[in-house]
Amino acid sequence: MDFVDAHCHIISEDLSAYPKAPIGGKQSEWAATRPVTAEGMVARMDETGIDQAVLVQATTNYGYDNSYVLDSSRRWPERFVAVGTVDPLRPDAAAGLKAAVGAGGLAGVRLFTSGSTVPTQGEWFVAPETFPFWEQAAELDLPVCLQMRLGAATRQLVELLERFPGVKVLLDHIGYPDIASSPARAGAEVAELGVHPGLHLKLTHRNLERLRDAGEQAGDFLTPVLEAFGAGRIAWGSNLPAAEQSLPKLRALAEDVLAGLPEQDRQEIFAGTARRLYPGLTQSGA
Repeated sequence: MDFVDAHCHIISEDLSAYPKAPIGGKQSEWAATRPVTAEGMVARMDETGIDQAVLVQATTNYGYDNSYVLDSSRRWPERFVAVGTVDPLRPDAAAGLKAAVGAGGLAGVRLFTSGSTVPTQGEWFVAPETFPFWEQAAELDLPVCLQMRLGAATRQLVELLERFPGVKVLLDHIGYPDIASSPARAGAEVAELGVHPGLHLKLTHRNLERLRDAGEQAGDFLTPVLEAFGAGRIAWGSNLPAAEQSLPKLRALAEDVLAGLPEQDRQEIFAGTARRLYPGLTQSGA
């Protein structure tokens, strides 16, 4: 089976070339204690049987400086594409986005509205100041990863998807649905969003661990989500090294949880969706 890791992070050992500039001025714990270089990521991918990966900007280490993911994707174009973090509130966000994509440029962007260093969920991602950014993303057919938590901000997500139906939004970690409390309720919450054709889901260890713990009830989440989105709008990502496990263990976790799905669905989740979202992977793939 073909494998693409749709969500991993890299951090350079060269602080002169790639200085730290974490968003909000606070570096995440994983970035400080278990960083992985681009060379290290290639080695881990080879060990695990993963052909290609999407390098998602380590926002909690580099903020809006996308130099390292870009340089790494240019060095290994057959293995990586780069997704950078941007600030859509900047007046020049649309122009900057257009300039950043293309040959050797960003294959996608990420908005970091919540996370380990952003404890309060931001709802600015659909503010009027961001509209030129979203219009440009739609024009460029550029996937936008959205790191957010479903709940209070879900209404902003729906507004965004309705206002800009042409934008491809990839919801990091599926928006952290509360699978542990109730797989069925979490599944229904996510499935409601499936009516928006531009919305895609990124399935990572943060969801898979909860599904593993749910045992037979994992289907209460997976079944409605798959029915609403289809496997063709779901992509697996390891989240290495924010995830503490090794890459082989992260792949095994995903394979174990999804073992009951048809092979065609698993192939879409493990590679097909990512290759459609990021055509550079298909063009340069082994």
